[in-house]
Amino acid sequence: MLNGRPRQRKDVLFHLRTRSSHELWLVIVDASASTRRHQALSDAKGLLAQLFDDAYRQRARLALLTASGQAPKWQVEGLKASAGLRAWLDGLGAGGGTPLLAALGEAGRWLAIRQKRFPAEQQRLLLVTDGRLKDWPGLPVLDCPGLLIDIERGPIRLGRARQMAAALQADYRHIDELISG
Repeated sequence: MLNGRPRQRKDVLFHLRTRSSHELWLVIVDASASTRRHQALSDAKGLLAQLFDDAYRQRARLALLTASGQAPKWQVEGLKASAGLRAWLDGLGAGGGTPLLAALGEAGRWLAIRQKRFPAEQQRLLLVTDGRLKDWPGLPVLDCPGLLIDIERGPIRLGRARQMAAALQADYRHIDELISG
């Protein structure tokens, strides 16, 4: 540039402003029949409501996948958090099987595509489950930091969610720690 006047073609090309990269929170919710026991899903819904509020305040994007019935279902795919999530959360019920392995596989494929499209995006996984799966031969390790929130309740706990967190290379917390603390 010469006194503010362009001299070369590159001087007039549009340049994107640099700004901090966006955050994406990938939330997978196990809403199988076993999560109805001992108010597990009900308490998880309260925790999710707080998470959605935090995502809204932090301007994070959300991807929300539910695992219940026969197949996982996307509720939101990479959109900004909004008040519309409250209506979905209020209507969330538990039932059917646990297609959690299919949900993790689907999430892994979706994240891989998303990472190519938005390489600077900071991605995080939040998995809400009671860990009550018969078996899980080779869980997919998702390429982002993760936290598994164990919502298993009751007098007899299998404790499989902690093992699942280790297999996923994710941090582990029980919901009782998060509600009381």
